[in-house]
Amino acid sequence: MQHLGSKSKAIWPKVVFSGIQPTGIPHLGNYVGALRQWAQLQDQEPEDTKLIYSIVDLHAITTPQQPEKLKQWKRESLAALLAIGIDPERSTLFYQSSVPAHSELMWILSCTASVGYLSRMTQWKQKLNIAPASHIEDRPAENRLKVGLFAYPILQAADILVHRATHVPVGHDQQQHLEFARECVTNFNHAYGETFVHPQTITPPVHRVMSLSDPTSKMSKSHKLQRSRILITDTAEEIRLKISSALTDSTQGISYDPPLRPGVSNLLSILSIFDNEKRTPEQLAQVYRDTHPRIFKDMVSDAIILGLQGVGARYKELIDNKNKYLDQVEDAGARKARQNAEETMGLVKAAVGL
Repeated sequence: MQHLGSKSKAIWPKVVFSGIQPTGIPHLGNYVGALRQWAQLQDQEPEDTKLIYSIVDLHAITTPQQPEKLKQWKRESLAALLAIGIDPERSTLFYQSSVPAHSELMWILSCTASVGYLSRMTQWKQKLNIAPASHIEDRPAENRLKVGLFAYPILQAADILVHRATHVPVGHDQQQHLEFARECVTNFNHAYGETFVHPQTITPPVHRVMSLSDPTSKMSKSHKLQRSRILITDTAEEIRLKISSALTDSTQGISYDPPLRPGVSNLLSILSIFDNEKRTPEQLAQVYRDTHPRIFKDMVSDAIILGLQGVGARYKELIDNKNKYLDQVEDAGARKARQNAEETMGLVKAAVGL
């Protein structure tokens, strides 16, 4: 890789990086918000574009985890990524903790990162369930905030920069973290010279999938009701049951109005995701405005079942496989990722003087 010096402009090869926390089998919101795009990029991008996808287990331990459960969730996440079509021959796929350079670069970046910027970020406050206007010196934060949770945006930046990523697919609620990564680039380059490039955002066309039982909130695994979310490995029967029980309203007909009809609007958004004609929720609402809600829910179920066809069977085959295939995929991906990261760290250490 050619160094981007102050007197010369190197052409940076296109590198796409993204990561997902190991929380087990992804739900429909994860699939639509990130994972489907990961798979699509394999066909959309030229062959010389590097695609690097990581299961970010170091991020997972910013909140307490049971060790055996974390190991299980890592394997489930890896199997799910392969099941949706991530090709380990086309994409580099690995566990974050298998590449020590992620943590090493985090420390180096932390020496130029701003505490003030980190303190204004919202996600650590959301994780602690404290007010958005809270400060780190406030008692609720001071008593409960751990360094890892506070500083993990620096690790996120390191994840991106250690692979010299030029493009990062992120959901709309993660854009603040990519802005911070760009801030880390600015700070490091100012201190040590032009070493990193500012990564660009790739945003999915769909904003978010909402909970089936509480359509004013995002679909989440933390919700106590399993019927609130569709897992990408759910059977056709499970999908139909969950959609049929999805919270809607008693208003006649079908219309797209998220503030007043969040449940029906959420189902229209889901139908739009899998619509072969690429129609918007508003367009679909016009087409099906006189449809009975029960029939409409059947149509949504059919679309999801068709869109996820084969994923559950592939996942089961992978997770039940006794020939260590998942381990082989991760080992090969980790070797490629370590080599790529070590090249970056050579440039970083030379710049810093280490």
